[in-house]
Amino acid sequence: MKVSVIPIVDVAPIYLGRQQGFFAEQGLKLELASAQGGAAIVPAVVSGQVDFGFSNYTSLILARSKGLPLKVVAPGAGSTGVKGKDFGGVVVKTGSPVRSAKDLAGKRVAVNTLNNINDTTVRASIRAAGGDAENVRFTELAFPDMLAALDKGNVDAVQVVEPFLTTALKNGGRLVASNYVDTAPDLTIAGYFTSQKTAAAKPELVKRFAAAMRKSLGYAADNPDAVRKVLGTYTKIDPALTGSLTLPTYPAQVNAASLKTLSALAVQDGLIKTAPDVEDLLP
Repeated sequence: MKVSVIPIVDVAPIYLGRQQGFFAEQGLKLELASAQGGAAIVPAVVSGQVDFGFSNYTSLILARSKGLPLKVVAPGAGSTGVKGKDFGGVVVKTGSPVRSAKDLAGKRVAVNTLNNINDTTVRASIRAAGGDAENVRFTELAFPDMLAALDKGNVDAVQVVEPFLTTALKNGGRLVASNYVDTAPDLTIAGYFTSQKTAAAKPELVKRFAAAMRKSLGYAADNPDAVRKVLGTYTKIDPALTGSLTLPTYPAQVNAASLKTLSALAVQDGLIKTAPDVEDLLP
């Protein structure tokens, strides 16, 4: 069984589950394929090159709105729900005139992918703070390139996730918004999905994978030290940083209400014209 994932903190549970034998308990031999992002994972799942994939929900909502037959089978990662203590946020340089999300109006903000979950949630932060969310200049940069761009003044703010968030703050950056927290309570950010074809043709496989994944998520939630330890097996995160990273939550259930929020934001911000039925995506 092949699963396509991204080498980030969010997917630690699936690596832990493999270590702990949770997939073997279900009679599954797990092969993990690393990808750079959902843009490559979605077509790989739809075409049947891999059985399951990992992606943020905005990417899945956009794909579903285009008629791609996807089905979420298990949650993946979520916001901590605590402002200032989430695994993602918007950072500016020390001395920046930007003091809150409201001040991002008219500024240059870097996100890792344009027209996706990070620019829509940054806009949600700006609206929540009473700012003009339409008047923001987003620029696309890979996470590893953002802090240098911020330091050089090429952008005014960056939306980063761990480990880049901790790195930015240790280097003197200042957090001005926890965009996932501002968007919705207990925002479910990403999950594991398959194609509707696979779900229909291999229901037992999907059932076993979902069961192993739920057990893996529970183990990760209960054992944060194990999460930090396993990061060194599949990411390039500096071991000196792992102890201070803010981890995402690993929820047992997909928060359907937060998916509807992400779908509404995708429409509001012009990513899609009509919101798909998110119930079609849910396990």
